[in-house]
Amino acid sequence: MAATKIPEVVLGSSNGQRTMPVFGFGTAADNLDSIALKNAVLEAIILGYRHFDTASIYTSEQTLGEAVAEAISRGLITSRGQLFITSKLWCNDAHPDLVIPALKKSLHNLQMEYLDLYLIHWPISGKPGELVYPLTEDVLVPLDLKGVWATMEESQRLGLTKSIGVSNFSSKKIENLLSFATILPSVNQVEMNPFWQQKKLRDFCKSNGVVVTAYSPLGGIGTSWGSSHVLESKVLQGIAEARGKTIAQICIRWVYQAGAAVVVKSYNKERLKKNAQVFDWELSEEDLEKINQIPQHKVILREEYVSANGPFKSLEELWDGEL
Repeated sequence: MAATKIPEVVLGSSNGQRTMPVFGFGTAADNLDSIALKNAVLEAIILGYRHFDTASIYTSEQTLGEAVAEAISRGLITSRGQLFITSKLWCNDAHPDLVIPALKKSLHNLQMEYLDLYLIHWPISGKPGELVYPLTEDVLVPLDLKGVWATMEESQRLGLTKSIGVSNFSSKKIENLLSFATILPSVNQVEMNPFWQQKKLRDFCKSNGVVVTAYSPLGGIGTSWGSSHVLESKVLQGIAEARGKTIAQICIRWVYQAGAAVVVKSYNKERLKKNAQVFDWELSEEDLEKINQIPQHKVILREEYVSANGPFKSLEELWDGEL
């Protein structure tokens, strides 16, 4: 079977017009099954996936690195340079003096010399030390965004990562970052699906040259924090049946037509194949209008990041009203 050809998006001018595949494989899991993940990554590479998303807190970096090494040894790809690898800086390491050591640890886990993209995982820090998930009230501290971003920029200048960006940032928080950044964030990775469409944030990012990448395009189904509301949607079911597609395909195609990139996780060979088959057809204006009418519901609120003595006193402060 011929591998699927996945379109690419140009990242910002601070990155020398680098490109990123708009469709990627996510590796976040509540209970990581290393063998299943490794096999899924190898299968994904065979199917044409070239973008793989991980993070230090996922504990999947080492397994992803082993899978990439095996893919090269088996001739599935000729070099690591054929892949786009994203990882993320966890909150306990989100301090100016810890950014580069954390990035180097991720590279060691991945058995790689550089990342393609390194993201600040959340706009909050945890006290330095062992990585903690979920963060608890006693470890929450304000993020020194200016200091951390300066070190993120340095990591790019050193060649440890080709591009840098953020995750879970509101428009207001990105606007603050843009006010002092000398290398602009290339990506903002956020929760996005037909039930949480993020139009305000997408418009803001587009106007400032920041690519939005959607995580949980299917509502985070199968995770401790996820919801089945996306895959059980009567609206999406109707569109999928009329088009002879899966609901997952409808969601992924919707994200793509909304102008965002997307990372989605599956360990199932058939779903891996179908999820990538969304680039040779499109949703109609009627389909899009139906999806636009879906009531909005954000799943990942992160109430645990809100406390009377912490950096964010309310969800409104955390999300800057984008709820």
